[in-house]
Amino acid sequence: MAIHPELLKILACPKCKGDIHLNETGDGLICDHCKLLYEIRDDIPVMLINEAKPISS
Repeated sequence: MAIHPELLKILACPKCKGDIHLNETGDGLICDHCKLLYEIRDDIPVMLINEAKPISS
């Protein structure tokens, strides 16, 4: 089950409060400003800064 589009509209990066978007594989949310990936586990986004994974690019 994918993240509902309405949920994506209201979610924000907990670190910078900026926009986030779904990654290509659909298993995480990306903040381009902070360069962080927030994983989606069991269809629930884990929006904890200390659990976010740094991304390159």
